[in-house]
Amino acid sequence: MTSTQQRAELQRQIWQIANDVRGAVDGWDFKQYVLGTLFYRFISENFASYIEGGDDSINYAQLGDKVITPAIKDDAIKTKGYFIYPSQLFASIAASANTNESLNTDLAAIFAAIESSANGYPSEQDIKGLFADFDTTSNRLGNTVADKNTRLAAVLKGVERLDFGDFEGSHIDLFGDAYEFLISNYAANAGKSGGEFFTPQHVSRLIARLAMHKQTSVNKIYDPACGSGSLLLQAKKHFNEHIIEDGFWGQEINHTTYNLARMNMFLHNINYDKFNIQLGDTLRNPDFGDDKPFDAIVSNPPYSVKWIGSDDPTLINDERFAAAGVLAPKSKADFAFVLHALSYLSSKGRAAIVCFPGIFYRGGAEQKIRQYLVDNNYVETVISLAPNLFFGTTIAVTILVLSKHKIDTTTQFIDASGLFKKETNTNVLTDNDDEQNPGHIQQIMKVFDSKKNVEHFAISVPFEEIITKDYNLSVSAYVDPKDNSEVIDIIQLNAELKTTVTKIDQLRKEIDAIVAEIEGEEVEA
Repeated sequence: MTSTQQRAELQRQIWQIANDVRGAVDGWDFKQYVLGTLFYRFISENFASYIEGGDDSINYAQLGDKVITPAIKDDAIKTKGYFIYPSQLFASIAASANTNESLNTDLAAIFAAIESSANGYPSEQDIKGLFADFDTTSNRLGNTVADKNTRLAAVLKGVERLDFGDFEGSHIDLFGDAYEFLISNYAANAGKSGGEFFTPQHVSRLIARLAMHKQTSVNKIYDPACGSGSLLLQAKKHFNEHIIEDGFWGQEINHTTYNLARMNMFLHNINYDKFNIQLGDTLRNPDFGDDKPFDAIVSNPPYSVKWIGSDDPTLINDERFAAAGVLAPKSKADFAFVLHALSYLSSKGRAAIVCFPGIFYRGGAEQKIRQYLVDNNYVETVISLAPNLFFGTTIAVTILVLSKHKIDTTTQFIDASGLFKKETNTNVLTDNDDEQNPGHIQQIMKVFDSKKNVEHFAISVPFEEIITKDYNLSVSAYVDPKDNSEVIDIIQLNAELKTTVTKIDQLRKEIDAIVAEIEGEEVEA
């Protein structure tokens, strides 16, 4: 079986398990248990692999807890960020899950022990609360302890059956892929609520490539509204040739999604010392102000959400917003996220941000912010995408690319609204790196790199022209749409009409002759 076939079969099995074990529980409500169990198995096998160190004579699960010395535990936590005793491993618990009458309380105790093992160590904040949403006492699992244990055992045994092969090599990718596959499916089935925390992988690839374009190394990559971490992880998955020196940074306001993001980092084998994901409101209580600037910023912030804005008089003096001289409207925080990202961007880097299209042409405060961005030459490219690329919305969104190192004062506009492949529920951007038949992402990146004008697709506009259009940054204001109407040759059409009229006249004569002949026969009769 090829790796592609193995991955497809694994995904089919895991989605079937996810649906089978949830029973009557809504999939969105039940996702924490399936995702949490997958994570529990991953960190167990990851930890056991670390302890065994490639020595086939050692089986950590069979060593017994008593052989663990304080020195072994201390060294492991400093390296891995947490500790799991042999008796606490996923394999040990799953083996007896069907007969364990205290399964739910045992799991709760194990999760608490794993989290507390990091107390007092540098990894404490990265491990703390990881299993907070895995509530083994929840009535979603059943009304009685026995019901809860039955449901938990079904999840454990289902995940136990999944064949990830040996832990080394592709095993890590399979775990990460399985986790993202689950998140993607949950998001797709949840509609709007799912789309708020997950950016589809095909869009994430484009955003990551825009932000990382031609950077041979970056200090760190940052997402100020990171959701489940899908955008950050595309940088790791597709830019191994780049050196991301200080790792992956992000902030997320939703507690459950914040936990998913941290789990996602571990599942993609990003150690605790290579990521920094914080919980909180990016606009009102931003983290990492002392750690900026960032060489690469990727973001798909919530569209047109309300924020405190001018109701907080201190924000106009906030260094993130002060230079623009105006705050984003209280009813639409889109440009607040844009200005935040710009403030955190280094002089060599790029920010690629998914935006609601209305912010590019509306007046008022949003127009003044566009003027600030254009006058200071921060807008490199504006890209309009096809509709229905995201879960939970059919909106045709726009990507704004910001840069502080432009070499001229033109702004590029790309109309990629016609680039998509129709699938069952959503459209997708293809990723086919073939010069003869390039995918949608490659077509966008090629013109983004060259900055060449391509009729009906891309144009670089002088600063002065944007001013004459009142700082309108809508792609449609600059890229002429292709005229798909049929070109009519009048001379040829007249000739065809003349021929048709002649044929009609001839046909009428023939019909008249037939009618006359019939009438003559009736008279004779």
